[in-house]
Amino acid sequence: MSRQAVHGKNTAGNTAGNTAAGTAASSPGSAALPLAVDRTSPVPLYHQLSRQLEEAIETGLLAPGSLLGNEIDLASRLGLSRPTVRQAIQSLVDKGLIVRRRGVGTQVVHNQFKRPLELSSLFDDLETAGRRPATHVLHNAVEPASAEAAALLGLAEGAQVHRIERLRLAHDEPVAYLRNELPTGLLALETADLEATGLYRLLRGANITLHSARQAIGARAATAEEAARLGEAEGAPVLTMKRTTFDDMGRAVEYGSHLYRAARYSFEFQLLVRPA
Repeated sequence: MSRQAVHGKNTAGNTAGNTAAGTAASSPGSAALPLAVDRTSPVPLYHQLSRQLEEAIETGLLAPGSLLGNEIDLASRLGLSRPTVRQAIQSLVDKGLIVRRRGVGTQVVHNQFKRPLELSSLFDDLETAGRRPATHVLHNAVEPASAEAAALLGLAEGAQVHRIERLRLAHDEPVAYLRNELPTGLLALETADLEATGLYRLLRGANITLHSARQAIGARAATAEEAARLGEAEGAPVLTMKRTTFDDMGRAVEYGSHLYRAARYSFEFQLLVRPA
């Protein structure tokens, strides 16, 4: 059995027996965090440093708001050049894990949310992880289904569906842009309810038992409109997910087409070896 994520974990160059350079104490806000580089490793020094800092952020050793300290301090402690440390820090900035703030320094922001691939609601997953989910409803109306949704929901072309568009936030930051189409008559979808909880929780509250789903995951560049909603630059990478959900009677009850910020979100897989 193995676990993989879109952004996998790889701790390179921190084996104590092979470390050729000294270990550095943590910077302010990250007490007792050891950092080390292995000059005998083929892994670039900047990557060794960035991976150790990234892992500390992912595991909570470097909490949101922690300061990394300045490049000169890190370079001196590890015996690295400033350009090497700068490259390591920039790679974390590019992933959205840290930010440079004038007058403050380099600061950790919220780490990436890794979501297991199972039939669950993003709202529930964020709430379980303590990420303070919130929802802004951008659109909520009954209107003709898109051609794609009609085909996947088993509806006639032009049939009426309940179409909703939402922006999902975690810790007050946009994480996902969610678009759903549902057959009419399943349940009432009030904007206040959609902003208070997740769609799957509302479906379960209407005595609809979710059983299975077909799902496809991809990646592409965000359009200008999508990027503006997600707080990203135009062309920033986004993860895509399309899902058709079925109840325990085999009815298609929901079609979703969603976008996720790649810097804040990844899908996690559990893989099994097929029996011979």
